[in-house]
Amino acid sequence: MVTSVPRLVIAAPSSGSGKTTVATGLMATLTARGLAVSPHKVGPDYIDPGYHALATGRVGRNLDAYLCGPEWVAPLFLHGARGCDIAVVEGVMGLYDGAAGEGELASTAHVAKLLRAPVVLVVDASSQSRSVAALVHGFVTWDPEVRVGGVILNKVASDRHEVSLREALDSVGVPVLGVLRRAAQVDTPSRHLGLVPVAERRDGAVDAVGAMAAQVAEGCDLEALVGLARGAGVLACAAWDAAEALVSSPPPPLPLPDSGGLVPRAPLRPERPRPRTPPEGTPPDGLAVIAVAGGAAFTFSYAEHSELLTAAGAEVVVFDPLRDEELPDGTRGLVIGGGFPEVYASELSANEPLRKAVAELALSGAPVAAECAGLLYLCRELDGLPMCGVLDASARMSERLTLGYRDAVALSDSALAGAGTRMRGHEFHRTVVEPGAGDTPAWGVRVPEPRVEGFVQRGVHASYLHTHWASEPGVARRFVERCRTS
Repeated sequence: MVTSVPRLVIAAPSSGSGKTTVATGLMATLTARGLAVSPHKVGPDYIDPGYHALATGRVGRNLDAYLCGPEWVAPLFLHGARGCDIAVVEGVMGLYDGAAGEGELASTAHVAKLLRAPVVLVVDASSQSRSVAALVHGFVTWDPEVRVGGVILNKVASDRHEVSLREALDSVGVPVLGVLRRAAQVDTPSRHLGLVPVAERRDGAVDAVGAMAAQVAEGCDLEALVGLARGAGVLACAAWDAAEALVSSPPPPLPLPDSGGLVPRAPLRPERPRPRTPPEGTPPDGLAVIAVAGGAAFTFSYAEHSELLTAAGAEVVVFDPLRDEELPDGTRGLVIGGGFPEVYASELSANEPLRKAVAELALSGAPVAAECAGLLYLCRELDGLPMCGVLDASARMSERLTLGYRDAVALSDSALAGAGTRMRGHEFHRTVVEPGAGDTPAWGVRVPEPRVEGFVQRGVHASYLHTHWASEPGVARRFVERCRTS
């Protein structure tokens, strides 16, 4: 299948240059002009896609060549862009910054090449004039396969400054597609893990997105940007589909390194669906109700996870642990993703009825999948405040940031993965979990040093690792099957 969707990748020489302002503002401006805009973010970031969704009215989706594998970037992009007029992809870090020690893998440049998409380079021009030409020339010529179609100058001080920058860039031959003034910068509050998520500041986020859109509309050549997007190359692949992913042959396995001596507790077994008689209490249509934590405390999730669960036969119901005192009716499984439980520890602790309901569900052996924030919520306590007590472990905030991609192998059979299953994940937290004695680990991780990580206990799989299930759809199928039969 050959598919063409007009698209742009918004990149920068480094973090902090203004990618989010330009990408989000462009999404909102094009949407306001009546276009259906598909929003995407390179890398594992969960927060920026929330702003993208607010700008476009569509689900913000991630494109991560490390977590999912390069072969899935274009299909996942096309899945998100179905029915859209144009797509805007916000990059990550600097244009050529990829996974540590992996060359270009998972960099914005890598994703742009996989998407055959032109790149717009956002340059912080606040402390330079003629030197901007050398900077842009270097980024344009570094990799001939990356097509830099134009530059947007950010934090420009004055008309005189703009003239100086434009004159310098004339010699490079890269068109200036926009100029954003320093005085008009948008105030977007942040904290220890980046921007404050949309769910925590809805009104302020709406105002911020509106301000970004106003900047882009006033300072950028929208016709030129849309024209550049229309020049993207065709993609000779089909869109990813959750139902097809569950039954089709998987792509070649990711080239994972040796597990560093960490040995699974059981041999790898292929994930094959086995027909079972639904247990008593299963809804008549055969759907297994799976509760997914949401709300302000649990904002980190990939849309494809719920889509895979639904395709595997689940009824996905979102609940808010800050407000709901009961799990959804008929809950047979629980998914608790990432977020900021440390910010809401008091409120989460105060909701004692829900904490007890979660503990009772886990004690019954029902499948529970928890990542990062979900792990903390299942602990005995967080910063001295009682949590669900599912795990005999204590969690606390730390000054140290743990950040990076991880290669992992499942060390134990669980409701989520069979022993020996290999997946790639990402860690991003400032907390520490002190486990009890004799715990069964979930993963063996090799980088940055060999270690075990997470917990497997009854039906619980809890870990710091954020994973993308599109890389291993069998985990969703296995989880739903366990929900039906537990």
